[in-house]
Amino acid sequence: MSSITASDQQASAKGTAKVTPEATRSKVIQPAWVRALHWTNAFAMVLMIMSGWQIYNASPLFGFTFSPSITLGGWLGGALLWHFAAMWLLMLNGLIYLALGFATGRFRKKLLPITPEGVIADTKAALSGKLSHEDLTKYNYVQKLLYAGIIVVGILIVLSGLAIWKPVQLQYLTAVFGGYDVARYVHFFCMAAIVAFMVVHVALALLVPKSLRAMIIGR
Repeated sequence: MSSITASDQQASAKGTAKVTPEATRSKVIQPAWVRALHWTNAFAMVLMIMSGWQIYNASPLFGFTFSPSITLGGWLGGALLWHFAAMWLLMLNGLIYLALGFATGRFRKKLLPITPEGVIADTKAALSGKLSHEDLTKYNYVQKLLYAGIIVVGILIVLSGLAIWKPVQLQYLTAVFGGYDVARYVHFFCMAAIVAFMVVHVALALLVPKSLRAMIIGR
Protein backbone atom coordinates (compact mmCIF):
# COMPACT_ATOMS: atom_id res chain seq x y z
CA MET A 1 0.00 0.00 0.00
CA SER A 2 1.43 3.36 -1.01
CA SER A 3 2.35 5.73 1.82
CA ILE A 4 1.36 8.71 -0.33
CA THR A 5 -2.14 9.86 0.59
CA ALA A 6 -4.57 11.79 -1.55
CA SER A 7 -3.90 14.94 0.46
CA ASP A 8 -0.17 14.49 -0.16
CA GLN A 9 -0.80 14.18 -3.90
CA GLN A 10 -2.97 17.27 -3.89
CA ALA A 11 -0.36 19.23 -1.97
CA SER A 12 2.33 18.07 -4.39
CA ALA A 13 0.21 19.01 -7.38
CA LYS A 14 -0.29 22.48 -6.00
CA GLY A 15 3.39 22.87 -5.24
CA THR A 16 2.81 23.27 -1.52
CA ALA A 17 4.11 21.22 1.40
CA LYS A 18 1.75 19.42 3.72
CA VAL A 19 1.66 20.97 7.20
CA THR A 20 2.78 18.41 9.77
CA PRO A 21 2.90 18.55 13.57
CA GLU A 22 6.68 18.75 13.28
CA ALA A 23 6.38 21.78 10.99
CA THR A 24 3.96 23.42 13.39
CA ARG A 25 6.30 22.90 16.34
CA SER A 26 9.23 24.35 14.37
CA LYS A 27 7.38 27.56 13.55
CA VAL A 28 8.92 30.64 15.12
CA ILE A 29 6.42 32.06 17.60
CA GLN A 30 8.60 34.55 19.45
CA PRO A 31 11.45 36.08 17.39
CA ALA A 32 14.89 36.45 18.94
CA TRP A 33 14.60 40.21 19.53
CA VAL A 34 11.32 39.76 21.43
CA ARG A 35 12.82 37.07 23.65
CA ALA A 36 15.97 39.07 24.38
CA LEU A 37 14.03 42.23 25.25
CA HIS A 38 11.44 40.28 27.26
CA TRP A 39 13.98 38.67 29.60
CA THR A 40 16.04 41.86 29.89
CA ASN A 41 12.88 43.73 30.81
CA ALA A 42 11.92 41.08 33.39
CA PHE A 43 15.37 41.27 35.00
CA ALA A 44 15.38 45.08 35.10
CA MET A 45 11.82 45.22 36.40
CA VAL A 46 12.54 42.85 39.30
CA LEU A 47 15.52 45.04 40.30
CA MET A 48 13.37 48.17 40.02
CA ILE A 49 10.56 46.70 42.13
CA MET A 50 12.76 45.33 44.90
CA SER A 51 14.88 48.48 45.18
CA GLY A 52 11.71 50.58 44.90
CA TRP A 53 10.23 48.80 47.91
CA GLN A 54 13.35 49.70 49.91
CA ILE A 55 12.98 53.34 48.83
CA TYR A 56 9.29 53.23 49.79
CA ASN A 57 10.21 51.94 53.26
CA ALA A 58 12.24 55.08 53.88
CA SER A 59 9.08 57.21 53.49
CA PRO A 60 5.93 55.03 53.38
CA LEU A 61 2.81 56.29 51.65
CA PHE A 62 0.58 53.92 53.61
CA GLY A 63 0.55 52.25 57.00
CA PHE A 64 2.80 49.37 56.02
CA THR A 65 6.33 48.66 54.84
CA PHE A 66 7.84 45.85 52.81
CA SER A 67 9.84 43.08 54.45
CA PRO A 68 13.62 43.56 54.15
CA SER A 69 13.78 40.02 52.75
CA ILE A 70 12.15 41.15 49.50
CA THR A 71 13.87 44.53 49.14
CA LEU A 72 17.17 45.42 47.48
CA GLY A 73 19.85 47.88 48.55
CA GLY A 74 19.91 47.46 52.32
CA TRP A 75 19.28 51.14 52.98
CA LEU A 76 17.97 54.21 51.14
CA GLY A 77 21.27 55.15 49.48
CA GLY A 78 21.97 51.62 48.31
CA ALA A 79 18.43 51.19 47.04
CA LEU A 80 18.65 54.42 45.05
CA LEU A 81 21.84 53.23 43.37
CA TRP A 82 20.20 49.96 42.35
CA HIS A 83 17.03 51.75 41.26
CA PHE A 84 18.80 54.25 39.02
CA ALA A 85 21.05 51.59 37.47
CA ALA A 86 18.04 49.40 36.65
CA MET A 87 16.10 52.46 35.48
CA TRP A 88 18.53 53.17 32.63
CA LEU A 89 18.50 49.54 31.57
CA LEU A 90 14.70 49.44 31.66
CA MET A 91 14.33 52.73 29.75
CA LEU A 92 16.79 51.73 27.02
CA ASN A 93 15.26 48.28 26.70
CA GLY A 94 11.75 49.74 26.65
CA LEU A 95 12.58 52.29 23.95
CA ILE A 96 14.07 49.57 21.76
CA TYR A 97 10.99 47.39 22.32
CA LEU A 98 8.60 50.22 21.42
CA ALA A 99 10.62 51.18 18.34
CA LEU A 100 10.80 47.61 17.04
CA GLY A 101 7.21 46.90 18.00
CA PHE A 102 5.99 49.76 15.82
CA ALA A 103 8.58 49.32 13.04
CA THR A 104 7.89 45.61 12.55
CA GLY A 105 4.14 46.00 12.87
CA ARG A 106 4.10 43.59 15.81
CA PHE A 107 1.89 45.84 17.94
CA ARG A 108 -0.64 46.26 15.15
CA LYS A 109 -0.76 42.54 14.34
CA LYS A 110 -0.66 41.23 17.91
CA LEU A 111 -2.60 43.83 19.91
CA LEU A 112 -5.25 45.11 17.52
CA PRO A 113 -8.17 45.17 17.38
CA ILE A 114 -9.41 45.21 20.97
CA THR A 115 -13.19 45.20 21.35
CA PRO A 116 -15.35 45.18 24.51
CA GLU A 117 -17.34 42.26 23.13
CA GLY A 118 -14.18 40.25 22.50
CA VAL A 119 -12.76 41.00 25.95
CA ILE A 120 -16.02 40.00 27.66
CA ALA A 121 -16.36 36.80 25.64
CA ASP A 122 -12.75 35.71 26.23
CA THR A 123 -12.96 36.60 29.92
CA LYS A 124 -16.00 34.35 30.30
CA ALA A 125 -14.20 31.60 28.40
CA ALA A 126 -11.12 31.96 30.61
CA LEU A 127 -13.15 31.84 33.83
CA SER A 128 -14.93 28.70 32.63
CA GLY A 129 -11.69 27.03 31.52
CA LYS A 130 -12.74 27.01 27.87
CA LEU A 131 -10.27 29.54 26.49
CA SER A 132 -8.18 27.92 23.78
CA HIS A 133 -4.37 28.18 23.79
CA GLU A 134 -3.74 26.06 20.71
CA ASP A 135 -2.47 28.88 18.47
CA LEU A 136 0.23 30.79 20.36
CA THR A 137 0.84 33.07 17.39
CA LYS A 138 -2.41 34.89 18.14
CA TYR A 139 -3.34 36.69 21.35
CA ASN A 140 -6.86 36.41 22.67
CA TYR A 141 -8.70 39.59 23.60
CA VAL A 142 -7.80 39.35 27.28
CA GLN A 143 -4.11 39.06 26.39
CA LYS A 144 -4.39 42.00 23.99
CA LEU A 145 -5.96 44.17 26.68
CA LEU A 146 -3.42 43.18 29.34
CA TYR A 147 -0.38 43.60 27.10
CA ALA A 148 -1.55 46.93 25.69
CA GLY A 149 -2.45 48.10 29.19
CA ILE A 150 0.90 47.14 30.70
CA ILE A 151 2.70 49.12 27.97
CA VAL A 152 0.73 52.20 29.01
CA VAL A 153 1.44 51.49 32.69
CA GLY A 154 5.14 51.10 31.86
CA ILE A 155 5.22 54.51 30.21
CA LEU A 156 3.39 56.07 33.18
CA ILE A 157 5.73 54.55 35.76
CA VAL A 158 8.78 55.86 33.91
CA LEU A 159 7.33 59.36 33.55
CA SER A 160 6.12 59.51 37.16
CA GLY A 161 9.52 58.22 38.29
CA LEU A 162 11.27 61.00 36.39
CA ALA A 163 8.89 63.52 37.95
CA ILE A 164 9.82 62.23 41.42
CA TRP A 165 13.53 62.05 40.64
CA LYS A 166 13.87 65.57 39.21
CA PRO A 167 10.87 67.56 40.50
CA VAL A 168 12.64 70.91 40.01
CA GLN A 169 14.40 70.29 36.71
CA LEU A 170 11.31 68.53 35.32
CA GLN A 171 8.78 70.72 37.10
CA TYR A 172 6.43 70.80 34.12
CA LEU A 173 6.31 67.01 34.04
CA THR A 174 5.78 66.92 37.81
CA ALA A 175 2.95 69.44 37.39
CA VAL A 176 1.26 67.17 34.83
CA PHE A 177 0.94 64.56 37.58
CA GLY A 178 -0.49 67.11 39.98
CA GLY A 179 2.69 67.68 41.97
CA TYR A 180 5.40 65.64 43.66
CA ASP A 181 3.15 63.92 46.21
CA VAL A 182 0.58 62.85 43.63
CA ALA A 183 3.35 61.61 41.34
CA ARG A 184 4.52 59.32 44.17
CA TYR A 185 1.05 57.79 44.43
CA VAL A 186 0.86 57.34 40.65
CA HIS A 187 4.29 55.67 40.74
CA PHE A 188 3.23 53.36 43.56
CA PHE A 189 -0.03 52.24 41.96
CA CYS A 190 1.71 51.68 38.61
CA MET A 191 4.20 49.48 40.47
CA ALA A 192 1.32 47.57 42.06
CA ALA A 193 -0.28 47.06 38.63
CA ILE A 194 3.00 45.73 37.20
CA VAL A 195 3.46 43.33 40.12
CA ALA A 196 -0.11 42.06 39.68
CA PHE A 197 0.51 41.64 35.95
CA MET A 198 3.72 39.72 36.59
CA VAL A 199 1.99 37.37 39.04
CA VAL A 200 -0.79 36.61 36.54
CA HIS A 201 1.71 36.38 33.68
CA VAL A 202 3.90 33.85 35.48
CA ALA A 203 0.87 31.84 36.63
CA LEU A 204 -0.48 31.59 33.09
CA ALA A 205 2.97 30.67 31.75
CA LEU A 206 3.07 27.77 34.22
CA LEU A 207 -0.46 26.72 33.27
CA VAL A 208 0.43 26.81 29.56
CA PRO A 209 4.05 25.54 29.53
CA LYS A 210 4.40 25.72 25.75
CA SER A 211 4.05 29.51 25.93
CA LEU A 212 7.02 29.61 28.33
CA ARG A 213 8.99 27.31 26.03
CA ALA A 214 8.26 29.61 23.12
CA MET A 215 9.61 32.59 25.05
CA ILE A 216 12.80 30.65 25.81
CA ILE A 217 13.59 28.91 22.51
CA GLY A 218 11.22 30.80 20.21
CA ARG A 219 9.37 27.74 18.90
